[in-house]
Amino acid sequence: MRIGSGLLQAVRQAKDQKVSDENIYLLIAQASEEGAARALAQLGLSDENAGHDISELRDLLDSWRDTKKTARQAVIRWLMRLCFSALMLGLAVKFKLIQLGQTFGQ
Repeated sequence: MRIGSGLLQAVRQAKDQKVSDENIYLLIAQASEEGAARALAQLGLSDENAGHDISELRDLLDSWRDTKKTARQAVIRWLMRLCFSALMLGLAVKFKLIQLGQTFGQ
């Protein structure tokens, strides 16, 4: 069943019973408001602090996203430094600027 198909069926039934469009609209508006109020109450957002709570949740989510982005950038920076250091060490050994392995076994 599609969302809203029950509403469509109820509107058709009301039209068949000669209910005015204005009354149908008022019934739909009232049902929508009551449904929204019930949904907000189930989420715990029906009190006067709900707007502040939502604002805090958005701020918290923004902070979390910024933290993830910063952590990702830090990891990438460290990986790039590690790769660059390994490259520099490899070049130093290749051009015999330093000798690795000479102290062990030779």
